Amino acid sequence: MSAASQRLLGLIRKEFLQVLRDPSSLAIAFAMPVFLLLLFGYGVSLDARRVPVGLVIEQVSPASRSFSAGFDYSDYFQAHYFRDLREARQALLTRKINAIVHLQADFEKRLSGNEPAPIQVIVNGVDANTARLTSGYVQGVWETWINARAAWQGQEVPQPVQLAARVWYNSALRSRNFLVPGLIAVIMTLIGALLTALVMAREWERGTMEALISTPVSVREVLLGKLIPYYLLGMGGMLLSIGMAVFLFQVPLIGSLWVLLVAGTLFLLAALGMGLLISIAAKNQFVAGQIAIVVTFLPAFILSGFIFNIDSMPWPVQLFTHLVAARYFVAILQTVFLAGDIWEVILPNALALFLMASAFLALALWRAPRRLE
Repeated sequence: MSAASQRLLGLIRKEFLQVLRDPSSLAIAFAMPVFLLLLFGYGVSLDARRVPVGLVIEQVSPASRSFSAGFDYSDYFQAHYFRDLREARQALLTRKINAIVHLQADFEKRLSGNEPAPIQVIVNGVDANTARLTSGYVQGVWETWINARAAWQGQEVPQPVQLAARVWYNSALRSRNFLVPGLIAVIMTLIGALLTALVMAREWERGTMEALISTPVSVREVLLGKLIPYYLLGMGGMLLSIGMAVFLFQVPLIGSLWVLLVAGTLFLLAALGMGLLISIAAKNQFVAGQIAIVVTFLPAFILSGFIFNIDSMPWPVQLFTHLVAARYFVAILQTVFLAGDIWEVILPNALALFLMASAFLALALWRAPRRLE
């Protein structure tokens, strides 16, 4: 074994001993992904379930009862009954309900006379996304009721155009299937950067960096000695996150695990390289930790496409998202988890991750201290 290999093994062993002596790195690698996945996995959802809706039925009749039963037995609604429209509006103003469905007193009479029987729907538009979902769900209840009523009367509802909708890749339309893979990228961005953001700064704070520089160890060996142990810790955290996604959140993994691991390696190298660069520049653990959170977690959360659609952003912001490594890993994760190994998506994003990892590691090597100032 060459002297360089022996020095590198010694540095790796030293770093592992440091990890065992200070278990904060183990907590960042394994406890943080569990905590954040549980917090965001269960806390963040784009589905609208048990939406409180107010029903105002001016005159109870068989038709109005059968219509309101669609709200009573729906998983999407939590029905509240009001005596009049004024009382329901007050509940809407105080946000006790999100929508009002109003049936007038002549609802049954108009239906029996084959006249149009209007149903008034008032939706609280403060939360535009929930308002759109609620409006669509109400229309779904209405269409189901119309079809069931026509079938019971032996009639056929005229449908000049029949829409046959098929949902691919996430047929259950569970937002959790879409969000949890993206969460893995956001969480691993923070963990990857935090793991290495503290290591060089810690050497400076403890005064051991001067000792390292004065030895025959080269800068490349020092960086590799820092990178390899935290890469192994980060991959352990990533495997844990993938396991939680599949077995705890029941997200289907259609593609290959090895594709995820290769893409995860490229992404983790980019995140670790960014952390090393921060650590070299900051020389203080507290400052390095703060910078790592600000420049990694927030952009990854907002600009990676994890929740917000990048195509809907203004074009300058869209251009800026190309500098966020999580953007590429989110695309790979969501594709491999839900659609499979689609190489037209995987390869360009993997190439972008490779370029970002190379750039950050090269910058860290260039900026690493070579002599005492």
